[in-house]
Amino acid sequence: MPLNVNTSVFRQTVIRGVLAQPVGFALTFADATTEQPDAPRPDPGRWRMFWMPMSFVTTYNELPFAKIAQLAEGATTADVERALARGGHRSLSDFAALISPAAAPFLETMAQESHALTVKHFGKVMRLFAPVYLSNECVNNCQYCGFSRDNAILRTTLTVEQVMTEARHLVAEGFRNILLVAGEHPKLVSAAYLRDCVAALHAAGVPSISIEVGPLETEDYRPIVAAGCEGLVVYQETYNRDVYREMHTAGPKKNFDWRLETPERGYAAGMRRLGIAPLIGLWKWREEAIAMAAHAGYLLRQCWRAQLTVSLPRLRPAAGEFAPRYPMSDREMAQFVCALRLTFPHAGIVLSTRESARLRDGLMPLGVTMISAGSHTEPGGYTGAGSDKLHRTERGRVVAVPEISSEGEHCCAAEQFVIADQRSAAEVAAKLRALGYEPVWKDWDPALSETRSPS
Repeated sequence: MPLNVNTSVFRQTVIRGVLAQPVGFALTFADATTEQPDAPRPDPGRWRMFWMPMSFVTTYNELPFAKIAQLAEGATTADVERALARGGHRSLSDFAALISPAAAPFLETMAQESHALTVKHFGKVMRLFAPVYLSNECVNNCQYCGFSRDNAILRTTLTVEQVMTEARHLVAEGFRNILLVAGEHPKLVSAAYLRDCVAALHAAGVPSISIEVGPLETEDYRPIVAAGCEGLVVYQETYNRDVYREMHTAGPKKNFDWRLETPERGYAAGMRRLGIAPLIGLWKWREEAIAMAAHAGYLLRQCWRAQLTVSLPRLRPAAGEFAPRYPMSDREMAQFVCALRLTFPHAGIVLSTRESARLRDGLMPLGVTMISAGSHTEPGGYTGAGSDKLHRTERGRVVAVPEISSEGEHCCAAEQFVIADQRSAAEVAAKLRALGYEPVWKDWDPALSETRSPS
């Protein structure tokens, strides 16, 4: 039966004389355009990605995800062995084989190579970061998120000085890498507000600042970058359009394409770190993994001046009590980490406090390069800052204001999700050292990128 593959991209690419790349932009079937009914099953290694100067949305729309997903679900032992034998030149369909059920018996082999590659390219170090939640106000209605507009929760937005109160607490613990996180609320969490928060942190000597907020225009990102922001993190949540439409029922987040292009807009504004991820549990994890791998390949080629990180966030309990529809086991998580490292040797892999201490300790040597520690997922979580402006909202309207029962007591804003690893930053650092890793609190200083005049 012929493979139903879009060959137009392949023909255009060949005409332009672009060579096949292990990791790149558009995925095509690089050996043949048809298959005879009695021909043997095609070698998955013939799937290749080619460089194409286009938005990832265009590339995404050309990718035959259903065919690649079939490769992942139907891969054979021989497919996995071929993928492992390719060394450092693995394609997207090699990645599909490595995350397949057929690869499960090879997990130990994959883990050994993944560990060796990570040590080779990153050394035995682990970057540490902490999130500072600016606001849990949100205009979007997302079925799975604790900050969803329709949830009746306690909310607040920190002032810039309150953000600094939270940041000073983290700096005292050793952190020099801070991720600013907020719900999407264009009025309360504006580009100007984000710029002021970044500028205050930068002036206080925090060298590495990233944001994970609602998508902005390129021109809105530029002053935030100029103020000292170096990184942009954006979860696509799900790469499945139909599931995305079902999950996001109100607000600007309903626009799938706008969100998918966010890393490119951030890069155009000067971001030097880009982070992407699906939210595991909304859809079949292998299909999400393949789509993220295609996205990562595109960004590595198109946004080559930036450092890329990929995250593996699994859904956690939150307000609204949304239950994961497609759970991923811990063993599958380990397989995912190894497959990412084998396919993307130079990409950072992030593991947050969504995962338990036991699992994080087990996954760290397999390919993880960056972790959070001692995290809070609510604004004011570290110091109680912002409790003076707490209010309860439902469907975007204030419905009640909590009363403080006694002096010195404060209510807390609602968290985005419940974390699993409750250890302090000091405890996580101590465990890293016990595992033979050096905790890295700071790996960048803006002075390194300043132009210096020759002496």
